[in-house]
Amino acid sequence: MDFSDVLRRRRMERSYTDEPVSDEAILRILEGLRRAPSAGFSQGHRVVVVTDPKLRQEAADIAEARYVELGFPRWIASAPVHLYVCTREDSYHERYNAAGDIREGYSEIPWPVPFWWFDCGALFMLLQLAALNEGLATGMVSSVYTDELQALADVVNLPDDVSLAGIITVGHLDDTVKTPVPPGAATRRPNEELVEWRR
Repeated sequence: MDFSDVLRRRRMERSYTDEPVSDEAILRILEGLRRAPSAGFSQGHRVVVVTDPKLRQEAADIAEARYVELGFPRWIASAPVHLYVCTREDSYHERYNAAGDIREGYSEIPWPVPFWWFDCGALFMLLQLAALNEGLATGMVSSVYTDELQALADVVNLPDDVSLAGIITVGHLDDTVKTPVPPGAATRRPNEELVEWRR
């Protein structure tokens, strides 16, 4: 698939068929993990792959209510694969402290950008594009509520030192279901509003 086609198809989908996703396709998607950037090669990324229907339903039970309230049909459990995109912040502190990269006046390097979260975003995009390259559709589940995010993490028993950024839903697109557009949904701004040049 041409990369421009992959970019055009990159969107959050909320309808899946019941066709399973092969383990081989999942493993190819997960190759993106090895190519994901991490500050100082800290390698704090963690991914949990969930195909168990019971665990997928547990995640849906926690996170789906707000989507239904917006007019979306139930969809989270219908995705045959959930990829829990996580980070281990301590990996970054361990890496930079071991490297001796400590600035004067700091017990550790300053972190004006928490790169463990920044790198999670990069990993998310790589995994999503890899899934699209496999001909699969993806969506995203997360929460702005700490207790809900923790409940989602508890579904897969994440260790205490690993934090969940969100869940990528993966499956075959059911294009017979038209995803409703919620009232007040934002439209895409033109690049001219988002990009500045310094020549």
